[in-house]
Amino acid sequence: MESRNNVTEFILLGLTQSLQGQKILFVFFLLIYIVTMTGNLLVVVTVILSPVLEAPMYFFLGYLSFMDAVYCTAVTPKMLINLIYETKTISLQACLTQIFVEHCFGGAEILLLVVMAYDRYVAICKPLHYMTIMTQRLCVLLLLLTWIGGFLHAIVQLLVVYDLPFCGPNVIDHFICDTYPLLKLACTDTYIIGLSVVANNGAICMVIFILLLTSYGVILHSLKNLSKEGRQKALSTCGSHITVVVFFFVPCISIYVRPPSTLPFDKSVTVFYTIITPMLNPLIYTLRNAEVKNAMKNLWNIKRK
Repeated sequence: MESRNNVTEFILLGLTQSLQGQKILFVFFLLIYIVTMTGNLLVVVTVILSPVLEAPMYFFLGYLSFMDAVYCTAVTPKMLINLIYETKTISLQACLTQIFVEHCFGGAEILLLVVMAYDRYVAICKPLHYMTIMTQRLCVLLLLLTWIGGFLHAIVQLLVVYDLPFCGPNVIDHFICDTYPLLKLACTDTYIIGLSVVANNGAICMVIFILLLTSYGVILHSLKNLSKEGRQKALSTCGSHITVVVFFFVPCISIYVRPPSTLPFDKSVTVFYTIITPMLNPLIYTLRNAEVKNAMKNLWNIKRK
């Protein structure tokens, strides 16, 4: 790769060129990052320490929060550094690493949302068989599959850009490294490569999004067989899951389900699913789940004593 490249680092233009705007954005995104890390790590610690959150749903929720924390960390710290420093560069190796981590944890999170939908399907549609189906062994196996799927997805992304020759411009009009901006800078025809990215990212996002919406449609249809209290609890839980699914998938689809290109609104959309959504996820789950809120209160009370 080295012999084909004159470029060893890239310049990230970021969200704005205004110095005043950069200072405002630094404070804004720093606060969001603190809230994101605090909220997600609080969920992880609560799930680990609370004896009442031993159901598979909370096992998966804990790992979702862990993935969100790492996913956000792959993007936000570098963006914050670039907002306060005049030199806004990222090395080629660091750029590839960022792409790998983003897509590894993003891909794993997508698959984990599928697993969580399956867990809710079994819990609501087959309640009498729930504990015999969702055993600890199956939960660990499903989690392992999400990690493997995310890793393979990230490897594909890395292979797409690893051998691209960069011999000219090195300015990326974005605040992160991602596949489409790098394809734009490559000094070769990237049309076929771009179509493979659409197939890998866009098709996966679209198919899984439709699958998830269909599965939750089946779950909601089956609620008529439950008692009023059971319906309310199931609606609350599924409502949280559906909200997270929509917040994550709709921005991803708008970026990847289209011909390879970079558009003016891409940066705003990317901010939403890489920075805002990881902050909202723990808030959505805790505010709508009485068991998680009570577990957090109990842990806090124990700590104070």
